[in-house]
Amino acid sequence: MSPVLVISRSPQVVGLVQQAWGPDGYAIAPEQFPGTVQALLNHLQGAPLPAVAVLDPGDQLPAALALAVELDQNFTITSVLVTDRAAEVGLDAMRAGVRDIVAPNCPVEEMRKALERAATHSGPRVQQPVPGAPGAATQRGKVVTVASPKGGVGKTTVSTNLAVGLAQRLPQSTVLVDLDVHFGDVASALNVTPEFTLPDMAHGPASRDPLALKSYLHLHQTGLYVVPGSESPAAADAVTSKDITQLLDTLAQQFKYVVVDTAPGLGEHTLAALDQTDVLVLVTSLDVPGVRGLRKELDTLRDIGLMLESRSVVLNFMHPSRGISVADVEASIGRKVDFQVPQSNSVPITVNQGIPLLQAGSRDPVAKQLKALVDSIDSSEKATPKGLRFLDFAHKKEVQPQ
Repeated sequence: MSPVLVISRSPQVVGLVQQAWGPDGYAIAPEQFPGTVQALLNHLQGAPLPAVAVLDPGDQLPAALALAVELDQNFTITSVLVTDRAAEVGLDAMRAGVRDIVAPNCPVEEMRKALERAATHSGPRVQQPVPGAPGAATQRGKVVTVASPKGGVGKTTVSTNLAVGLAQRLPQSTVLVDLDVHFGDVASALNVTPEFTLPDMAHGPASRDPLALKSYLHLHQTGLYVVPGSESPAAADAVTSKDITQLLDTLAQQFKYVVVDTAPGLGEHTLAALDQTDVLVLVTSLDVPGVRGLRKELDTLRDIGLMLESRSVVLNFMHPSRGISVADVEASIGRKVDFQVPQSNSVPITVNQGIPLLQAGSRDPVAKQLKALVDSIDSSEKATPKGLRFLDFAHKKEVQPQ
C-alpha cells in the first residue's frame, strides 16, 4: 500500500486511519498544525514524505489548507481532510487540492475508500526541492514538442505513444497537449471523452489559477493527463499564441513532461510551442513529399533561430518497397535519422481502438522504436520508499508492520 501520513492530535482519528489502512505510514501530533512543507519536515525529523496525507487540523483549518496547496503543487502528495465542516469548507478544500473530506467519526470503510481514492491520484510529478532549502528554486518540467511539415505522417501516433510511455514510468508525471486546435484527434487516439478542452483551459479561471487548471485536465487510465483539442472551430479561433505560451509555461511548472502534439506545418500555435520547447521531435514519412517538407521545415527553423540542439528525427512507415533509403533521407535533410519506425498493420488497428501500442504492451517492432524514443527523453530510474512504519503518538511507541 502507499504510505500514509496522519497529522492529528486525536487518537481516535489515528486509530481510524490505522484500521482502514494498516501500519504503512506515520502519525504526528504537533501542537501547532504545520502550514508549510518545511514546518512539516521539521516534525517528521528525517522521515520521507508519504504519498497520502490525512490532515486533521481541528480549529486550525487555514493552516491545513495552506499545507494541502504546497503538498499538491510541489510534491503532488494527495490530501484527505478530516473535519465535520465539509459543507462549509468544501470549495476551499477543492481549490487547495484536497481529494476527499471525511468526518472525524466516519465509518472505517468510508475512510478506507477515501484513502484508496487519494492513493490512486498521488505520485510525484515534478521533483522540487523543499521550500527554504538550498537550491529551492522551482524546477521546470521538460516541454517535448512533436512536429511535422505535413499531415498523415503518424505524428499523433508518435505523440500519444511517447506521452503514454513517459506516464507509465511515473504516473501523473506527464501531460499531453493537443495543439492541433481545429483538427486534433488526441482524444480519439486515446479513446477518451473529456469534459473540458483546450479553449476551456486557455481562457477563464483555469488560465489564471494552476490549481483550477489541474481540475480541468482529463486523467487517462495510464496515469497520463490530457489537454484535448477543441471540438468547436469558433472556440479554437479564440485561442491565441499568447494563450498557448501561458498554458505551456503553467503546465511545465507542474509536470515533469509536457508533450505537445502540434498541427502540421509552422503555424502561430506551433511557433509559440517551439518557443517553450526543450526537446523537438520531428516526424516524417518515407516518401518524397514528406522528406522535402522536413528539409524545408529544418531550413525554416534554422533561419528563424529555433533550431534546438536537443532534437530527434523520426522516420515513419519504413518499408523496402517505398523506393527510398534512409541514406537518401539523411542526404536530403543534412542530418542523421534517429528512429526508424517500420510500417505495420498493428498501428491502424490500435489507432482505431484508441489504445496506443505502448499502453497495450505490444511487442511489435514499431513499439520497440517508440520505446527507444521514450528512453531518449527519460532514462532515469525512480525508487519508491518501502517499509515505512506507523508511529502511534498516542502511546509513544512504534507499531511494526504485520
